[in-house]
Parts: sequence; C-alpha cells; structure tokens
Amino acid sequence: MALYSTKDFFRLLGTPGFSDGLLKQHFELYAGYVKNANALADELAASSPAKPPTPAWSELKRRFGWEWNGMRLHETYFGNMTKTARPPERDAPLVARIGKDFGSREAWEKDFRGAGSLRGIGWVALTWDPIAHRLFNVWIDEHDRGALAGCPVVLVMDVFEHAYMGDYGTKRAEYIDAFLAAADWEEAARRFDHAQVPVPEITRA
Repeated sequence: MALYSTKDFFRLLGTPGFSDGLLKQHFELYAGYVKNANALADELAASSPAKPPTPAWSELKRRFGWEWNGMRLHETYFGNMTKTARPPERDAPLVARIGKDFGSREAWEKDFRGAGSLRGIGWVALTWDPIAHRLFNVWIDEHDRGALAGCPVVLVMDVFEHAYMGDYGTKRAEYIDAFLAAADWEEAARRFDHAQVPVPEITRA
C-alpha cells in the first residue's frame, strides 16, 4: 500500500496567468514526485544498511529526502494558489507580523520578488521562525538546501523553470506577478495562525 497519495489540484485550472496546459504538466510532474517518494520508501523499508552503508543504499537514503521535499513543496505551492483573488485582510495577524518584520507589506513583496529573481532553480518561501518569532523570506535551492529547519512555510512559490517557462519563457518577473495575483492569502493566514499554536510538551511517565 502506497504511503503517499497524489492530491487533486485540478480546481486551479482556469487560474488567470496560468494556462491549463502548463498547470496540467505541472500536476503530472508533481505526481512523479509522489510516485518516487513511495517507491523509495518501499525500497528503504525492504532493505537495511550494511556496515558501512553501501553506496547504493546511501543514495536511496539521500534521494528520499529530495523526492519527498519535491512532493510536499508542490502540495504547499498548489495549496496556496487560488483562481479567485484573496488579498490579505488588513486586521489579520499575518499582515501585522509582515509589517513588523519587514517594515511594510510593500517591503516584504520587494524582498520576496528579489528572492524569486535569484539565478538558479528552487523555491522562495515565506517562513515563520517559532523560536525567534520572526518571518523570513528564504531561497530553497532545488528542494532541500536552504530550508530553515523547524520553520513552517506560510507561502511558497515554485521558481523551477517548469513552473513558468511554458507560459512566460524567460520572463520570470511576469510569472512572479501572476503568482502573487493568484496567491491565496486566506490560506497563508491560516497556516500562520496554525504555526502560532504551541506544541504540547512530551512528558515522561
């Protein structure tokens, strides 16, 4: 039995700024990450490391995190997009926090766009540091380098070429415009609110 199942994001078809053809191809690519994460989970469950671990087993172990992050980041990305524009509510705690940590929503957006314009492939994520109580825009290289450990993702944008070149070619700035217009701030606010809930401490018997 598969550990992970592919989520249905076909509700996004018809999103302004994103052709249905590009979205369908992107959904197929995401499904590939789910398939590979399941396959690697099965292979790892059926094997055990030698002493020292073999190169083949080591590569499976390393690859699992890459495929898993590719799966989960795509789910987070599609999950924070909407066909109907949902701007942030002025009195939402997330909006207040963005203003505190970045100076203004405009300053946050400038920083987010700047991160999205970095050369290379990866993701830009607005993340919440629950220890320092601060928001950061971070660049995640490919799927696994640059993510802040233990920091929930509030909003994420895919800047792999497959996310935009079919519609925009090399005009990444226009894609960023389209993404921000389709960003579901209601979902982002929900994620931020959820990140504020303290995790119960584990007590030993």
